[in-house]
Amino acid sequence: MAIRLLTAQIAQKIDEELMSSAGGFSVDQLMELAGFSVAQAVSRVYQRNTHPNVLVVVGPGNNGGDGLVAARHLCHFGYKPKIFYPKQSSKDLYQRLTTQCKNLAIPVLTENLGQELKQTDLILDAIFGFSFKGDIRDPFGDVIKALIESKVPIASVDIPSGWDVEEGPVREPAIQPEMLISLTAPKLCAKHFRGKRHFVGGRFVTPDFEKRFELNLPAYEGTDQVVEIPVQGKL
Repeated sequence: MAIRLLTAQIAQKIDEELMSSAGGFSVDQLMELAGFSVAQAVSRVYQRNTHPNVLVVVGPGNNGGDGLVAARHLCHFGYKPKIFYPKQSSKDLYQRLTTQCKNLAIPVLTENLGQELKQTDLILDAIFGFSFKGDIRDPFGDVIKALIESKVPIASVDIPSGWDVEEGPVREPAIQPEMLISLTAPKLCAKHFRGKRHFVGGRFVTPDFEKRFELNLPAYEGTDQVVEIPVQGKL
C-alpha cells in the first residue's frame, strides 16, 4: 500500500494530536526528534569529507526550529554548520535553541547571505514548513531568490520553502532541492519533487496512530531515524 501524502489540514491535525494530552509530546520534543532526523539524512547523503560547510537557512517558525536542532547535531557529527537567521523569533523556545548553537560556536548570521553562499557546500532549507500560506514576506523573498541563484545543492526540511503544501511550486522562481526530508509523513507537494533523494524522518509515530491516520509509513531499520522512500515525481 502506498505511503499517504498529507494535506495541510491532516498534517496540522496530526501535530495537534501528537501534542495533546493523549499524544503526550511537547513541541520541543517533536522538534528535537525532527531536527535529529534531518541531520541524520544530511549525513547519509552529503558526507562531511565532501560537504563539511552547511549553511542552515532558518525561518521564524517551527520549521526554523527544526533547522536549529539539525545545525546543532551536524556540529556534533563533525560538520561546520553556519546558521543564517534573518528574522529571529523572540519566543523562549527559539531563543534557547539559538543559545545551544552559540554555545557550540556555531555562527548565527543575519546578513551577507551572498558571501556565505560562496563558501558553503550545502544549503539546509528550514525557512517555511507545512503551515506556510500566502505571500512570501520580506526578507525571505530575497533569501529564497539568492538560494536558487547560488546553484549550491539544497536539502529542504519537510517542504521546499515557498511551495504550496498541496500544490507544490506555484510561485516562480521556486526552490528545487536535491534532497527532501519529509517529517512524520510526506505532504501532497512531494508529488512535484524532482530531486535525487527523499527521506521520511521523525520516528515517533505509534502503530495505532499510524493505522488511524492510514499513513502507511515504511519501516525504520535498526536505530535509524530516517528511511528513504522513492521520489514521487519519478515513479
